[in-house]
Amino acid sequence: MPSKRRLRWLALPLGTAAAVLLAGCTSSQLHGFLPGFEDADAPPATNRTDMVAALWTNSWVVLLIVGLITWGLMLWAMVAYRRRKGQTGLPVQLRYNMPIEIFYTVVPLILVAGMFSFTARDQTTLETQDQNPDVSVTAIGKQWSWDFQYNGEAADNSDAVWTMGTQAQPDKDGNVDQDALPTLYLPVNESVRIDLESRDVAHSFWVIDFLYKKDLYIGRDNSWSFTPTREGTYQGKCAELCGEYHSAMLFRVKVVSADEYQQHLDELRAEGNTGDITDAYDRLNNEPGTGAQNEGEN
Repeated sequence: MPSKRRLRWLALPLGTAAAVLLAGCTSSQLHGFLPGFEDADAPPATNRTDMVAALWTNSWVVLLIVGLITWGLMLWAMVAYRRRKGQTGLPVQLRYNMPIEIFYTVVPLILVAGMFSFTARDQTTLETQDQNPDVSVTAIGKQWSWDFQYNGEAADNSDAVWTMGTQAQPDKDGNVDQDALPTLYLPVNESVRIDLESRDVAHSFWVIDFLYKKDLYIGRDNSWSFTPTREGTYQGKCAELCGEYHSAMLFRVKVVSADEYQQHLDELRAEGNTGDITDAYDRLNNEPGTGAQNEGEN
């Protein structure tokens, strides 16, 4: 009984200390130091970032608990089964311990099944594409920049507008003019579907604060659906090594109001950037697996 009382009195200050420490954590720390959570009062960047952050942080919490249990058992075994004073040779060797064997078999199975189920659940949501989004965009990767086409209602994209980017040009000090980077505009609180294409090799479309990235392949469609929920300017880059100037394949995403978004489209339309974006710059024009050629190939 005295030992149980001691444990109770020990648990109280430990629990209080843990509560105080957790209460003092910043939003970034509570979200596993992931980008996009520096401001505790700001909403998440998209309607999906909280889901990704929760999967990440909860996985680390579980793994930390497993690590503490494992380290504790290792320490206990080293102390309990050490060679005693006056003994020579190896300590007494044990063949096995059935409860421990069962524990080390069952717990990993539970952990793997649990992590798989939660990951599959969230992946199903993240990979479900919106068939009727408010905004449809085509993002085209190329060595070493990005083109963005804002699709309209017409099936042939005749009412689409677009912008074509060039790769980042660092100055002698390595600084990049952010305003010169290709910029994707998105309206806040409207559903977005981005269709991803490549002009040449494999690339990866990564908006850092959105906590998600998707690859671009030749001959394979890839899409990403989400709703931006916080206005601001976000950094993006290619996350797939794609050649010599891969590090210069940068872009920005500006989440703006609906009026600002429409104003940007009107500006592109006034510049004459209308219709389906040209594929004349595609370097790989053969249809995969057929040997056929596109009309734009010489």
